[in-house]
Amino acid sequence: MTSIEKKAQMFNEKSRELREEFSQLIIDFREDLWDYCRYLTGSPWDGEDVFQETMLKAFGGFYQVWQPVNPKSYLYRVATNTWIDHCRREKKIVGTLEESNEPSEEFSDSLELEYALEHLVYLFTPRQVAVFLMVQVFKFKAEEVASIVKTTRGAIYATIRRMEKKLWEKEGLIVETNNPEIDETQKEVIQSYIKAINEGDLDALFDIVSDHLHNEASLGFQEFSKGDVQKGSMLHGLPGYRAQEHWLWGRKVIIIIAESENGPLIHDIQYQEVENGKIVFHRSYYFRKEFIVAAANELGMKPQLHKFPVDWDKK
Repeated sequence: MTSIEKKAQMFNEKSRELREEFSQLIIDFREDLWDYCRYLTGSPWDGEDVFQETMLKAFGGFYQVWQPVNPKSYLYRVATNTWIDHCRREKKIVGTLEESNEPSEEFSDSLELEYALEHLVYLFTPRQVAVFLMVQVFKFKAEEVASIVKTTRGAIYATIRRMEKKLWEKEGLIVETNNPEIDETQKEVIQSYIKAINEGDLDALFDIVSDHLHNEASLGFQEFSKGDVQKGSMLHGLPGYRAQEHWLWGRKVIIIIAESENGPLIHDIQYQEVENGKIVFHRSYYFRKEFIVAAANELGMKPQLHKFPVDWDKK
């Protein structure tokens, strides 16, 4: 190992220690933040991507914060800006927030709020959605939200009033969603992957994996070739769990199931991208507590909360 490689290894070890400290600092806000990202984007998948990017940006950018900061506001600021920046790159209209003197109408029960959460992204711009969620759902003060989305307190109040009025007018809106078609070649490769997992056949698994595979365990680790996987996450073989295909929020995924005294538990959620008959990208949500818990609720299953190296049932 060269001197620069040794320095890089020491830096990696220090960064992992700091990441754990950061995780403890924000632990009380993570679940609500995931919900915020989900409703902000209108999709659990897009919300998960924004959540992951927020975690990386918030941790990586914390050294730039010189004055005392509320960690909750800091996280929501990063998440909001991350999504708005993404929308701008996609040439979407992010919207403006204007003040007015319109009368206020408020929701009277939780069913109306539940309806609103499912339809926000179809009726309003990203900035408006962010304002509504932070004020009405996550109970930020108008002053805090004005700072986060870079506007005035009066614009926050006016935006909420206009959004409530429009939601009342649009009550009963139905949004149709369809599951996408899956390429036949990809189906065949994925079925071979599932068979290899269920039979514990590591050789068969590597036969369908690209030499240049990108293997990502979100917010856990990354590997950039088949060789990295062979020497890293698969060094000791397959774990011996059961794999099943499921539709989850409009996407076909593989659920890795661990048997327990309390029945089957979701050990991991995975999906792959296939090109030219090989798996070129593999994503695992093994380290993503909020995502796996939400998916378990969606699928009517239970998550595995205790697994190496995480122990979520104690956090």
